[in-house]
Amino acid sequence: MMIPFLSLKDVTALHGAEISEAVQRVVNSGWYLQGAEVKHFEENYAKYIGTQHCVGVANGLDALIWIYRAYIELGVMQPGNEVIVPANTYIASILALTENGLVPVLVEPRLDTLEIDDCLIESHITSRTRSILLVHLYGRCAYTDEIGRLCKKYNLKLVEDNAQAHGCCFADGRRTGSLGDAAGHSFYPGKNLGALGDGGAVTCNDKVVADTIRALANYGSQRKYVFKYTGRNSRLDEIQAAVLDVKLKYLDKDNEHRKAIAKIYDEGIKNPKITLPARLGDQQNVYHVYPVLCDQRDSLQAYLEQHGVQTIIHYPIPPHKQECYSQWNHLSLPITEQIHQQELSLPMSQAMTQEEAQEVVRIINAY
Repeated sequence: MMIPFLSLKDVTALHGAEISEAVQRVVNSGWYLQGAEVKHFEENYAKYIGTQHCVGVANGLDALIWIYRAYIELGVMQPGNEVIVPANTYIASILALTENGLVPVLVEPRLDTLEIDDCLIESHITSRTRSILLVHLYGRCAYTDEIGRLCKKYNLKLVEDNAQAHGCCFADGRRTGSLGDAAGHSFYPGKNLGALGDGGAVTCNDKVVADTIRALANYGSQRKYVFKYTGRNSRLDEIQAAVLDVKLKYLDKDNEHRKAIAKIYDEGIKNPKITLPARLGDQQNVYHVYPVLCDQRDSLQAYLEQHGVQTIIHYPIPPHKQECYSQWNHLSLPITEQIHQQELSLPMSQAMTQEEAQEVVRIINAY
């Protein structure tokens, strides 16, 4: 049998009747932008995350762009300021900074957690540093008390890239997306909380920041035909909001299923050629993907494909080796580079069966 990396059709089918009803409700309403569905989802998602405000936007990249643009408009930052960011991340985290004229300062991860190494951050802080952009990569909580301490010590804005960690928590029970000053969320279809197209949101507790972001994402307007900022059109639409509101009700249950699949991998994979990342507390990982490391990654991927197991690499080329950031191509970030050379993501979703997970384990252990 073929075990897909992720079947969006099967994921949608889990709540298909409610999703269809929600979509039809919006279609019949005749109101498709900036209406009641978006308002309801924003209220529900803010309550779920544990923040006072949520602003729906077009996608996760825009969510991060608008956070930093708002801080610039409010005089908290200015182009040329530095932002600490993990070197091991999806490129969107960095695009959001360079889009705003900010300077990313790349910090290596830990090989066991795959997240930013908080022991290395302070040595990268300068008089120009204004923020730490924390990425909860792979669905794992990247926040630490040390990161919180550094932000207070140096008066830095802590911004979370929560694109991959919907429903994840820090050890004290606070959800990712509420741990810092503001957070960007992606609702790309493959996420733990995914729309039927692009979508995103910003969560925060600062009304001024939220209002500024809402204006920036609406052409720069806070009042119709009056433009305070040079903004863009970056709004979450009514259909996506209605779909997300349905799926939000089941997010914790869906994440528990992912954790059950991960437990089968954790306890079952015994191949010495395969390295599993360090386990976190039960609340601190929602397994957006299940990454493993292997010296012979490409060979392993080909083997799994031959045996009916689909995998994906997250990610084959690190940001500092991309052509679009050629000014960084000379940098040596060996831990990041090792991860990108060895990482392979195994099948993982709330629609995957435990029997499929056990079959993946059996095939991997025979490699």
